[in-house]
Amino acid sequence: MKLKFLNIPAIALLLCCACGNSSQTGQSAQPVRNADGTEVPHIKVINPEIPQQMQFADQNIDLDRVDMWERLDRELTSLNYSHGNTLLMIKRANKYFPEMAPILKENGVPLDLLYLACVESTLDPLAYSPAKAAGFWQFIPSTAKEYGMEVNDYVDERYNLEKATAAACRYLKSAYRRYGNWESVASSYNRGIGGINRDLESQGEESTFDLHLNRETSRYMFRILATKLIMENPDQYGFLIDPSQLYQPVKTRTIEVNYTIDDLPAWAKEHGSNYQWLRELNPWLRAKSLPNKSGKLYKIKLPADKDAISRSRQEKQYYKG
Repeated sequence: MKLKFLNIPAIALLLCCACGNSSQTGQSAQPVRNADGTEVPHIKVINPEIPQQMQFADQNIDLDRVDMWERLDRELTSLNYSHGNTLLMIKRANKYFPEMAPILKENGVPLDLLYLACVESTLDPLAYSPAKAAGFWQFIPSTAKEYGMEVNDYVDERYNLEKATAAACRYLKSAYRRYGNWESVASSYNRGIGGINRDLESQGEESTFDLHLNRETSRYMFRILATKLIMENPDQYGFLIDPSQLYQPVKTRTIEVNYTIDDLPAWAKEHGSNYQWLRELNPWLRAKSLPNKSGKLYKIKLPADKDAISRSRQEKQYYKG
């Protein structure tokens, strides 16, 4: 899997034409003009190209089936014209995938499952849903605690990228042992293992591609596929991004803490940084103090040096998968 950001060709997504098409009455469409009399060009909306097949998690997905093609077309069209969020997601991937991908590799989870996190949160590190799901992987509090993450008013490890990604891997691997295919695993992340189990059993199928599902879950896997297509080939879908515009990982140093910190802003100052960067690099810290009666070991990140937070002096990194 690669994010192809270099050597982007100059493809214009929105093309202009000087003359109108014939109307249903057979009359030529009259051009729209500005106040000064100049003609306003018509804008063509280009439908993104839909492949006949694609790879996902080392599996060939055949999209020749009418419903499969149309479902992918819907999600690819939607993402392609949700310019702001899609553009931000592509740029954030360069910052966060380098930390997430090794965790998936270590756990034997295909890297294409990174796109599940993209669909869940658009890679917004502070993503929070009306259902009280939080972080890149959108864990609800009860599930987060089930997977060993601390969630309270002071610490919320759903926002700890390393711990949340490792927890997501445990879920994904467990679901794969149950289903044997990644599309059903992904669908269960949206609907729940119990719901997918009931649907597979009641409809006599082995893959969620063949199930009649609720609207949200039916769209979910195809949104992941559409995300993969755009993020691996952004220029093909009209997202013309110079490598210098990608978000960059910040080089950090780690301080291990097994004691209570009554004043985190002051603690950050004592360690050569400030509260802004403490919270930027540790969004799992949720207050200005860190009670720790049990002596639990926390790892707090701070910028490695001044160059780490200077864009002009920062060494640029480009994620290649």
